[in-house]
Amino acid sequence: MSEKILIIAVNKKQQNEAKFQSSLDELISLSETAGGNVESIMTQNRDRIDPAHYIGTGKVQEIKEAITEFGIDLVISNDELSAGQLRNLGAEFGVRIIDRSQLILDIFAQRARTKEGKLQVELAQYEYTLPRLRGQGIEMSRLGAGIGTRGPGETKLESDQRHIRRRIYDIKRRLETIVRQREQYRKRRKSNEAFQIAIVGYTNAGKSTLFNRLTNSSSLEENQLFATLDPLTRQIQLPSGFQALITDTVGFMQDLPTALIAAFRSTLEEVKEADFLLHVVDVSHPDQEQQQDTVIKLLDELDAGSIPMLTIYNKEDRLNGEEVIPMQHPYFFMSAYQQKDIDNMLSKVETILQEIWKPYNVQLGPEEGKQLNRLEQETLIIRKEFEETTNRYVLQGYIKQDHPLRGFLEE
Repeated sequence: MSEKILIIAVNKKQQNEAKFQSSLDELISLSETAGGNVESIMTQNRDRIDPAHYIGTGKVQEIKEAITEFGIDLVISNDELSAGQLRNLGAEFGVRIIDRSQLILDIFAQRARTKEGKLQVELAQYEYTLPRLRGQGIEMSRLGAGIGTRGPGETKLESDQRHIRRRIYDIKRRLETIVRQREQYRKRRKSNEAFQIAIVGYTNAGKSTLFNRLTNSSSLEENQLFATLDPLTRQIQLPSGFQALITDTVGFMQDLPTALIAAFRSTLEEVKEADFLLHVVDVSHPDQEQQQDTVIKLLDELDAGSIPMLTIYNKEDRLNGEEVIPMQHPYFFMSAYQQKDIDNMLSKVETILQEIWKPYNVQLGPEEGKQLNRLEQETLIIRKEFEETTNRYVLQGYIKQDHPLRGFLEE
């Protein structure tokens, strides 16, 4: 039986109306992704948020009546609530109350599959809960108590702050070990000169669908927010034969909880370490411009804003002839379900690389098979011929500026 949800939100006067509506729509989608059913939405226009109750006392009374009328199980706030606001609203409403951040953490707790993912979510939940412990008026059970209470770890979230601090310390220590292992994998990939592509984008833009079509994989594809949480990496081959590693990453979203971004920083390092980004945009989404801005902002915060990038305007088949002006360049319109589009997109990636890489011409003898093999796998070859008169291979292609083979090619 899905929980009946009532959403409350404050529309601050200085806030952009379109962004406010977009955040509400997103909160509805998040609530449904968590398994709830939104029965009512109550908003209030205010100059600023009420420090004690988040909303005005008159609106509190209206919400209490709506809770009775709709048989509400859970109230979700569109903004983060302080310990005092949680305590005061919980006392007024008589039902559980959580905020947007707790809801997102709950979804992440459902989605985490790997040991690292589960630890990261648990850490974020503890760090979010610690300063709000006194606001949790109703039971703190973490198993089977509904939306906002799920998560890996213990059956009860102890109200002892020292206990939680010990758990945070323990989880961070365990995560440091995993992070070191991940860094070793990265260093190994770098030393092997593996070219790394990361798929980034707003949640539910179609990243996993594109990843699966590119790699013939079967990672989770759902029309839900945060369907992918743990990053996956596979090898692909571009049209020229050039080998690359491609990683599917967690979806971005506006107003992600700070604790979550901090906890998942090691996972997001995959983006920072990439040589090339594929930024997937749901071009049919009414808020796609806002979503693009959010992704670009988060990439800048991750120090990944200068990585070469192709913006993929995905789900073109849903546009019904409507014209969309691309915000980012270079760009490519496509549907991830069309193989022809995928092939053309990969060719576009090679075209971009040719513009930023260094061209080379080289002749190799049959005895230089090792270098020939490396050039075929680690560079973009646009021409390869064997001249019988000279008994040599003639290669023409493009190579990364800092590739160690540059020295060999320039000898």
